[in-house]
Amino acid sequence: MNSISPNLNLMIKACEKASKVIIRDFGELEKLQVSKKGPKDFVTKTDKRVEKILIEELTKSKKNYSFITEETGKITNKNENIFWVIDPIDGTTNFLHGIPHFAISVALQIEGEITTGLIFDPIKNEIFYGEKNSGSYFNNNRIRVSNKSNMEECLFASNNEGVKSIYPKLNLRNTGCAALDLAYVGCGRFDGYFHNKINLWDIAAGKIIIEEAGGKINNIDNFHINRIDIRASNPNIYEKMLKKLDNF
Repeated sequence: MNSISPNLNLMIKACEKASKVIIRDFGELEKLQVSKKGPKDFVTKTDKRVEKILIEELTKSKKNYSFITEETGKITNKNENIFWVIDPIDGTTNFLHGIPHFAISVALQIEGEITTGLIFDPIKNEIFYGEKNSGSYFNNNRIRVSNKSNMEECLFASNNEGVKSIYPKLNLRNTGCAALDLAYVGCGRFDGYFHNKINLWDIAAGKIIIEEAGGKINNIDNFHINRIDIRASNPNIYEKMLKKLDNF
């Protein structure tokens, strides 16, 4: 196994603990699909529970780090320039409908720069992570972005708006989970990803994973954390992709 930093080790352990709740609750969902109350409240509770576990576990050995999270927002601690950026369940709509395509996303941001990212798909037991200057990995194997340069052969991911406005210019998927879309670009399953007005916690981990896997990604620093326009792909098609997205 490649050597990983203490911070990444902490992230992995926190995600593994939180994933137990997700797996258990996902198993309960089937019963809720048919109940009158429905699963929506249940999923919100799962989301909050997972976030709570992540915060507790990460705080144990890093008491001073701050947080940016989907559920709670900003939690400022002593280290105001070091943030854990957390999305407890990215792809909650999939989760809600019993579709096994969602992930925990955790990133570490130091002085405004994302240095470590982890995306964990608990149902498929797939873990993607990247660290600055140390490469990106999928289940402990080094990963690279795809090498394709012919746009006809490429597969892209976006959200609903992207699919509507860019199709049929590009071969597109809308999977409902931004974190996994980005992880898939990192390991070459997808060739590119684009999305407008997305939140930092959806993409923070994916950004460093793609960069460390040799991919190209636009500068997201000038955007507000809730309204980021992101463009990411393998370097061979990046400019071609941007051309296709001219009016997106």
